[in-house]
Amino acid sequence: MRTSARNLSILFAAGCLGGLLNSLAVWAAGKYGITAMFDVRIAPHLTAKWLYPRIVWGGIWSVLFLIPLFKGKMITRGLFMSTGPTVVQLFVVFPHIANKGVMGLSLGTMTPLFVIIFNAIWGITAAFWIRFARN
Repeated sequence: MRTSARNLSILFAAGCLGGLLNSLAVWAAGKYGITAMFDVRIAPHLTAKWLYPRIVWGGIWSVLFLIPLFKGKMITRGLFMSTGPTVVQLFVVFPHIANKGVMGLSLGTMTPLFVIIFNAIWGITAAFWIRFARN
């Protein structure tokens, strides 16, 4: 039981850290005009109200790391696991919750690429933290 609780704690913490770095990347890309350079209208303000749910959802999404794929290859594993939140963001959140169209295309045609990159940051960070914490 202790091992299971420890592993779940590591997974959740890894996802939260990934969510934090993902969020900081999204914020920095907006603040410093990177998204605007590509005509993508994503430039959130760094507030607790915006940041907190993203960190928690990062922790929740880390349950994907229970899937026993690509165990030894951290970057590959992180990239693969990041496809879950990416698909949900592009095909559920943007069109049905945020009313930004399928894949968020009303925010700009390059929006899907940025979502993939930002979620890759989450996945790779979480994968490396899991390996670090378990060793």
